[in-house]
Amino acid sequence: MISIRRLLRFALLALGLAACPGLAGAAELRVSVTNSAGEPVPNAVVSLPGELTADFIPAEPLEMAQVDVQFDPFVLVVPRGAEVFFPNRDRVRHHVYSFARGNQFELELYGREQERSVAFSAAGAVPLGCNIHDQMIAFIRVVDTPFAVRTDGDGVAVLTGVPTGMTTLTVWHPYGNAENNLVTLDFDPAVDPAPQVTLDILGQH
Repeated sequence: MISIRRLLRFALLALGLAACPGLAGAAELRVSVTNSAGEPVPNAVVSLPGELTADFIPAEPLEMAQVDVQFDPFVLVVPRGAEVFFPNRDRVRHHVYSFARGNQFELELYGREQERSVAFSAAGAVPLGCNIHDQMIAFIRVVDTPFAVRTDGDGVAVLTGVPTGMTTLTVWHPYGNAENNLVTLDFDPAVDPAPQVTLDILGQH
């Protein structure tokens, strides 16, 4: 069950999007991420440099739910400083935590239909776990740019309103077989609006 506070929050996000008609006609950048075998890589975070303003509206609800004794989603993109909700939709209790530097937290045992929240102030990767269920693993990627999107099941991420000119594309995955789990690509979105990036993955998620 979604709380009244959550419903109001989503309504405000929708109103904010409607109040920005310029987004509808913004140029799109379509990034395809594959592994070395040419297979799509979902749950990779594709980002470009940009200024993160106080009125930025996230592309998806900032929610890391517990469902069927798993976290959902596996990877969540969060703008720095934002609050993330952790609703428990299981019949069992959970004890969620992270030891990430700058974003360490602990949500002690809470049960079905209960919810907690955490604000994340430092950019970077935040691995999540549950003290009760060791198989529960997920990641929050805290970013300091408005241009950051998670790839879908086809390994595709679409970014809108991308500025022109040379820039650096970053692709991160929690199991990326590269330094800091990421690769970068220098390019111009006006010249190549559909770049393809290869990132080796240690296991496919």
